[in-house]
Amino acid sequence: MRHTQLGRSGLKVSTACLGTMNFGMRPGMGPGSAGGCDETEAARIVDAFLEAGGNVIDTADAYNGGESERVVGRAVRGRRDSVVLATKAFLPQGPGPNDRGLSRAHLTRALEGSLRRLGTDHVDLYQCHQWDDSTPIEETMATLDGFVRSGKVRYIGCSNFTAAQIVESQWAAERAGGTPFVSLQSQYSLLARSIEAEILPVCRRHGLGTLVWSPLGGGVLAGRYRRGEAPGPGTRMARLRASPMPMARAWADGLLNEPNLVVAEHVAEAAAGLGATPAAVALAWVRRRPGVTSVVVGPRTLDQLRDNLAGLDLDLPPEVAARLDEVSRPARTAPVDGTRAGE
Repeated sequence: MRHTQLGRSGLKVSTACLGTMNFGMRPGMGPGSAGGCDETEAARIVDAFLEAGGNVIDTADAYNGGESERVVGRAVRGRRDSVVLATKAFLPQGPGPNDRGLSRAHLTRALEGSLRRLGTDHVDLYQCHQWDDSTPIEETMATLDGFVRSGKVRYIGCSNFTAAQIVESQWAAERAGGTPFVSLQSQYSLLARSIEAEILPVCRRHGLGTLVWSPLGGGVLAGRYRRGEAPGPGTRMARLRASPMPMARAWADGLLNEPNLVVAEHVAEAAAGLGATPAAVALAWVRRRPGVTSVVVGPRTLDQLRDNLAGLDLDLPPEVAARLDEVSRPARTAPVDGTRAGE
């Protein structure tokens, strides 16, 4: 697996990033549940990812009530220095008004909680999970700079920020002589290309590498769903559509629209011609896009990880890539923006 610099920094990261939203069992989930993987399977996934040459493992304090961080921390014990450990903060950690957001009060408590759950004295990449309208960005960037100066954080990044929010953050850091962001996590796939217009150019100008998530469009590009058919029982889209969270239901509906399913059919057709899987074709397409530093894969099983890594090694013939570019032009698809469903 190749490694490259993360934005305007000296940090080397693998071209695949292991996303761990599926790690850890939520209350009421049993081993083998379609909603996540237990610690034994998670450890096998981490082992295989590191053996394949990957080094970036991404989690968040909100994933499965903090259980993902605990599982990741135990999985990398004894080899912590070989891992670029990334986590995120913003989402609620309690019922109080200061238990969420990007304020100094919340971020300070959130970082201490993440370090405790991860069993480490520092995080390599600490990321703002979302923009916080209620906190001045100057306060947020000053707080993050303090974390870097204390040695508890090595680099800082953001997730799900708009182009304007990235610029405002970088300017705030520059005015204060503080630490700037070196990375952005953003959704990007054949079904969600809106970041091409402004976000990717801004990242290039302001020194941010990109860790792109949902490269398979929630499984739509893996060929799991068909036009005119309801999502099968136990699939991710079926679970999201049955969720009590409006955002989760809207996210699923936004993915399972007619134009997106048409794109998925073209991906399946290309895969058949290449003797590959649809997932491999979709991953190969996004890996080669200009401005992409690393592709976040979020396997629930070891087999899924192996399939994903194989897809990232696939080189698409130019005519196939051009055809997929054409059929997935943003004007023909409904952008699916926002945070990952369930976060």
